[in-house]
Amino acid sequence: MIDRTRSISRRCFNLSALAAVLGWACESQTTTTSTPIAESTEPLAPPKNASSQSAVTASNAFSAELFAHIAKASGNFAYSPASLSLALSMTYAGARGETASQMAKALHLPAGDALHASWTASMAGWQQKADGYEIATANRLFGEASYRFEPAFVALTKDKYGAPLEPCDFAGAPGEQRTRINRWVEGRTRDRIKELLPGRAVDKDTRLVLVNALYLRAAWKDGFDTNFTAPTDFYIDAEKQVKVPMMRRSGAYKFARVDQHKIIELPYRGDRLSMVAVLPDAKDGLPALEKDLTQAKLDKWIGELAQNYITVFLPKFTIAPSEPTDVSDALKSMGMTTAFDRGKADFTGIANPPNPEDRLYIGHVFHKAFVAVDEQGTEAAAASAVTMPRAGGAPGEDRTFRADHPFLFFIRDTTTGAILFVGRVADPTV
Repeated sequence: MIDRTRSISRRCFNLSALAAVLGWACESQTTTTSTPIAESTEPLAPPKNASSQSAVTASNAFSAELFAHIAKASGNFAYSPASLSLALSMTYAGARGETASQMAKALHLPAGDALHASWTASMAGWQQKADGYEIATANRLFGEASYRFEPAFVALTKDKYGAPLEPCDFAGAPGEQRTRINRWVEGRTRDRIKELLPGRAVDKDTRLVLVNALYLRAAWKDGFDTNFTAPTDFYIDAEKQVKVPMMRRSGAYKFARVDQHKIIELPYRGDRLSMVAVLPDAKDGLPALEKDLTQAKLDKWIGELAQNYITVFLPKFTIAPSEPTDVSDALKSMGMTTAFDRGKADFTGIANPPNPEDRLYIGHVFHKAFVAVDEQGTEAAAASAVTMPRAGGAPGEDRTFRADHPFLFFIRDTTTGAILFVGRVADPTV
């Protein structure tokens, strides 16, 4: 995936994801000539009166359902529902008939045309670089130069998603084009995501690859003092434990105890972003928590959060899979089957060649995410002031969040409520 140790971000809280590269293939090669597409500046400003809410609501609902289908049986993992939703929403723009109906249901998409403008509004908030954090997203279409794409689709993805169509020679040099796309991904994710497209992802029949890249780097609003980090037992299950570098800090945080779980929200500099960590009371309680996880429950937990003086114990961890995840089977199990069927898929809104054998279907949906957490976030965070209001709550009540066994985390855009990243920490040492 990436070289995870060679950059300064190893000292930072870093998130980067590249999601949903969709390899489209046709049965046979076409010789239709395409019209050159000019580059665009990305992303674009949101349209007037556009709201991000419909896109965010859809993405969050999709996230909760997707979790049950892609979560590994055990071990660490992370994914970006926002990034996947973005790329799949671009794809949906060209779907027709039953293909579109299945995609809308699986992705929880709203009816009407509000979706694309809503994503434009969302992306406008995800293009910021300020003291303490950086967030950026980018979209790109890589299309076979000899293949004709529908002008309306090209215009929509360019205007609403800031995604220019870049001509490629998949028919003549698929290996070189795979390398080219992977390098674009590396550049957009600050070298955090490498080899997103594996060797099997692109061949001479590929006609289009849609890419979304989402990168985030943020400093804790109140950093953890490295002097308090110490080796501590982390219980992988009720019986097995490992030593991990455990960070510790006391301060004012939003906290709740709900349904035999502890929930805490850890804000980042600027208060635009936060991490919500959910810790079951039982050391082996995560499987049961995950089994019953729904967006409604997560919303309930977040709604229960209230400011308290809390002592937080949080392990340093890095989640960095070596290979991308193909989420195609997960999407099929969610009811999105026709899009992957070369005989039935209808993406004539993207391309409508006269020969049916030249029409498009989804070959694969690849996803890769990287998450690293440590004490300070950035060097600037070390100079941040730490405010410590008086402790609230009843005397003697447990106000400790000790993440010394498996837990879930959610990275949120607190302005829109969008869930940007979801992950499980099962063993911080791997």
